[in-house]
Amino acid sequence: MNSLLRLLIVFGGATLLTLALGRLTELLLNRASSRHPETPLWGLLHRCRPSLQVLFLAILLRATYRQLTWPEFRDHATAVSVVGRGLTLLVIGASAWCVIRVSRAVVESSYARYANGGRGGRRDPSRLRRLRTQVTLIMRIVTAVVIVIAAAAMLLTFPALRTVGTSLLASAGIIGIVAGVAAQSTLGNLFAGFQIAFGDLVRIGDTVVVDGEWGTVEEVTLTFLTVRTWDERRITMPVSYFTGRPFENWSRGGIQMTGTVFLHCHHTVPVEAMRARLKQILDDCPAWDRRAWDLAVTDTTPSTVVVRAIVTAKDPDDLWTLRCAVRERLVTWLAEQHPDALPRITAAVVPSASAGEED
Repeated sequence: MNSLLRLLIVFGGATLLTLALGRLTELLLNRASSRHPETPLWGLLHRCRPSLQVLFLAILLRATYRQLTWPEFRDHATAVSVVGRGLTLLVIGASAWCVIRVSRAVVESSYARYANGGRGGRRDPSRLRRLRTQVTLIMRIVTAVVIVIAAAAMLLTFPALRTVGTSLLASAGIIGIVAGVAAQSTLGNLFAGFQIAFGDLVRIGDTVVVDGEWGTVEEVTLTFLTVRTWDERRITMPVSYFTGRPFENWSRGGIQMTGTVFLHCHHTVPVEAMRARLKQILDDCPAWDRRAWDLAVTDTTPSTVVVRAIVTAKDPDDLWTLRCAVRERLVTWLAEQHPDALPRITAAVVPSASAGEED
């Protein structure tokens, strides 16, 4: 009975202290959040409470498990070793979990503070997309590094693996060369991911044109990048594509764009009336940002002239809508008001040889 009572005291006491620590942490975070409501870090740190409680409980159990007085437990060295190693692995895993949660809270706090306008109440959409891309990649890097370190620390708790690790270090040079050759493509994509994140080549939310397809960058990882096209398809490609080949980034330096609409008309087309009609169409179209517009004859052929209309919009989506609207309404206006200005094909009837013989 004394052994059972000691067991209950050890586990019960550790559990109560863990709950008390969680409650104290919550009170401190709430107090800090009320004093500094402009800082989102304190609210995000609430997510770290479960990992912190698990870590604290594991540490308490690891420090007190030898206080158990069961004779079967104390006299069995293997059982003591297994329990101790299991609790050590739990401490390492909980520590990694806590570090990842805290790092995510700190990084997301920096992004959220800027996204909400910062101290000046203003935010740059281009800068916001860049920070979002960097935050995503930084968290993936931190998570991967912490997991690798935690896994290595867990393996080092086993004496047998220490011997294996010593023998592997002796041949690290050969293994490094072989791994470098085998993982050349993977390492290339990895370094390309760093270059994209901190070189500001492409960001989440940018409108790009790759392989003749235009779309919006939806996801950026350390090895691949996903582009969502206008028809809801997803194009996935390695990030090394964007560091080794030229591509169009319509969001670079601002997302406003200038587009053109080409129409083939007859030589008798009333250009001045067409220019006035274009201005009316633009005034009635909400997609036009009123920055610039123009209409001019840019080329001529023996049968037609090429009329080019220039329009502007605040982003690629509005530009596509505006170009379609201008093209549709100009063609409709020509068909209704000036049908002779539409392209015409001149044809002549050639008399057949049999008709000439009959005459």
